[in-house]
Amino acid sequence: MERTCLAVILAAGDSTRMKSSKSKVLHPVAGRPMIAHVVEAVASAGISSVALVVGRDAEEVAKAASIGGVGIESCLQKERLGTGHAVLAARDAIAKGYDDILVTYGDVPLQTDGPLKAARQGLADGSDIVVIGFHTDRPTGYGRLLVKDGELIAIREEKDATDAERTVTWCNSGLMAINGRKALDLLSRIGNANAKGEFYLTDLVEIARSLGGRVTAVDAPEIEMTGCNTRAELAVIERFWQERRRHQMMLSGVTMIAPETVFLAYDTVIGQDALIEPNVVFGPGAVIDSGAVIHAFSHIEGAHVSQGATVGPFARLRPGADLGNGAKVGNFCEVKNGRIGEGAKVNHLTYIGDAVIGAGSNIGAGTITCNYDGVNKSETVIGENAFIGSNSSLVAPVTIGDGAYIASGSVITVNVPAGALALGRARQEIKPGRATLLRERALAIKAAKKAKS
Repeated sequence: MERTCLAVILAAGDSTRMKSSKSKVLHPVAGRPMIAHVVEAVASAGISSVALVVGRDAEEVAKAASIGGVGIESCLQKERLGTGHAVLAARDAIAKGYDDILVTYGDVPLQTDGPLKAARQGLADGSDIVVIGFHTDRPTGYGRLLVKDGELIAIREEKDATDAERTVTWCNSGLMAINGRKALDLLSRIGNANAKGEFYLTDLVEIARSLGGRVTAVDAPEIEMTGCNTRAELAVIERFWQERRRHQMMLSGVTMIAPETVFLAYDTVIGQDALIEPNVVFGPGAVIDSGAVIHAFSHIEGAHVSQGATVGPFARLRPGADLGNGAKVGNFCEVKNGRIGEGAKVNHLTYIGDAVIGAGSNIGAGTITCNYDGVNKSETVIGENAFIGSNSSLVAPVTIGDGAYIASGSVITVNVPAGALALGRARQEIKPGRATLLRERALAIKAAKKAKS
């Protein structure tokens, strides 16, 4: 769409019902502040300019709203005098002369670009006001959209509606598009002669019609218009978001055995023919390539799993973990900032941190890369086709050469050349009969303590 557009995003609410120490629009949905979801929808609708109306936590909200390709201008709303008053907090931005003004809300994170584009198209087709509505079988409490001959004649609040009007199931979402050339004139005509003394954006419908303007409405899915005021509603929004994204992924060729138990982040990428078992959680920054298998109860964040690699069950991949093709990270393993080479295996009960593991190497159970000395972190480098025996501690910085063999139970503190065998453990000693004496002495001490009591 060649028309210019400014999105006015209202995000200045006090979030009283959220009962939180921070603005509600900063609360995350799928690991991302809900205000960022709204800006993303706006950007997808071809809008690159945003007037962000802020109040509480203004700087933090503006920072969270900043995503690539969208210019954000913050507008402070000092008083809370209704939605019409809130939009006029962006007066200077609106005055720059956009073709379209789109008003949306920072606490409606499920919205997508479809209804926003439809509203803009309504302006392009000659409407001065386009209201975005939704159909619901539970309209109680919402303003009803009253349409006649294809035009919106009124938004009737429930308390003012007749019995017949209350049967209408097309409801007002609060989102609205306004002819940018007339926006300031229309907005300035909103009055506050009502019980609360507030300026309501919905009054624009009657104002525009009274001036001979055309007012229409477009439809949006009810779920997309779900707003958030409480923690309970936040949980509902999270559920809706997860259901939608899981469905999209499965249609793209991802297998989820129990999709309702899989939790995705806003930027999770999963390739075709990947298999996700139950109870897997993806944090931000996870990329799973085609054909990978994520076994049950694994947690993956900031990590890349290549084609044919397997993870889990009960594995944790932290930021910087990178598994090569066909690599394996097994049960009760953790990898952070570690590159696992093609076909390498980290099978169980192991921590790999700040490490590079070469292709084909095998890391035995209970191995630890000791990467932190209390102040600094250091790297462990393991070559290709090396064998690290169970219960080994590799004290970084240290390098294990190609094909090297580390004996089980070793503590390795110096570099091991390629093809070498390294043993780093104390010589075993056997004391015949000593166990019996120790046990007898311990029992005697226990008996003496019991006699004193």
